[in-house]
Amino acid sequence: METRIALVGIIVENLDKVEEVNHILHDFGQFIIGRMGLPIRDQEMNIISIVVEADNNTINSLSGKLGMLEGINVKTVYSKAGANQAE
Repeated sequence: METRIALVGIIVENLDKVEEVNHILHDFGQFIIGRMGLPIRDQEMNIISIVVEADNNTINSLSGKLGMLEGINVKTVYSKAGANQAE
């Protein structure tokens, strides 16, 4: 199965959903390569960047579950990864 590298950008505008966001990210932890979070305290929001390596269905599932939460905005940028890229 072909895997891809993706950057998932998450804007958390509803801070009551932080625990749910972290729970979803924990569930997909085996696919997460890196994570960076920035609190924007004066605007009461958090911005999280996640780099994942997984198949399309897994990446879409992660993005979809996060995007279904109220007050959470998600955008995903994809790039091909792995041995197929060198060919």
